[in-house]
Amino acid sequence: MAPKKNSAKSSPKSAIKRIKNFLPPFDATFSKALAEAKPKIDPQVAQAEKEAAQNLDAFAARPRKNFGQHWLRSESVFRAIINGSQLTTTDRILEIGPGTGNLTGRMLPLVDQVVAVEVDWDLCAKLRQNFTQPNFTLIEGNVLDLPLPEGTNKVVANIPYNITGEILRKLVGTLAQPVTQFSQIVLLVQKEIADRLISPSGHKAYNALSVRTQYLADCSLVCEVPPEAFFPKPKVTSAVVKICPRPPLVTVSDPQLMDRLVTMGFATRRKMLRNNLQTVIERDDLITILESLGLTGTVRAEELSVAQWVGLTEAVAIHGGIDLGN
Repeated sequence: MAPKKNSAKSSPKSAIKRIKNFLPPFDATFSKALAEAKPKIDPQVAQAEKEAAQNLDAFAARPRKNFGQHWLRSESVFRAIINGSQLTTTDRILEIGPGTGNLTGRMLPLVDQVVAVEVDWDLCAKLRQNFTQPNFTLIEGNVLDLPLPEGTNKVVANIPYNITGEILRKLVGTLAQPVTQFSQIVLLVQKEIADRLISPSGHKAYNALSVRTQYLADCSLVCEVPPEAFFPKPKVTSAVVKICPRPPLVTVSDPQLMDRLVTMGFATRRKMLRNNLQTVIERDDLITILESLGLTGTVRAEELSVAQWVGLTEAVAIHGGIDLGN
């Protein structure tokens, strides 16, 4: 009589299968295509990936909707983030929302320090248990309510989509008060936001966020990320974007005035600027200013480059400006 096979319950393969069943199936075609598009990973990164994967089952945590949590689980996207971040052994990384620590574990062997900010206290307990490395620091709290950790020079994060705008203002700053702490910010965001950050003037995605961010930084796309790369799957496509803060290429003398004009100019997108700004500057005067800048009187907000927004602001300021208290 043939010996009895071990039951599925005690089989290592079955145990692995049960862990994998915690997550939905992933789009293998996308994973293969993205992996082939990226350079071969070095042994140090490969080891970090292996250790991070071994720690995954230690987090028996379900994503919380109120925190906007979606666990990234695509190896190809993790590699794209690591490659795009250009990490060095002297980097001190700010990671917002480390979640289960999959990205954290991949970065720790490559950098001097990872400072992670997590609002979910359940995850904080597990992160402290799993990451005992001396170059890991965990701060429990909402990043929007905390000062930026001193000494960090780069940001690498999969951020909650519902507070993306606030996080961008925290990391990049405003026209009047730019943040100069970071040399590079790599974020996983909703693709719609990524499109706005990278789009040039004249593109349908170009808007007030585009102008404000591109005034303060160079923005580029690292890769697109499908919903299947997450658990649970979000309803939207995502993207990894790189933001490199720098001094303005053309400096505006009154950033508050420029911010007000940009806000008003994009308030009603399909209206011409002469209509959107007519409550603060005479229509004919604005047409004269636009024509002096080489623009037509029928131009719309999305047609102006960042440099042209600066030129418009300077011309309006010379003309007499607008009352910023209104």
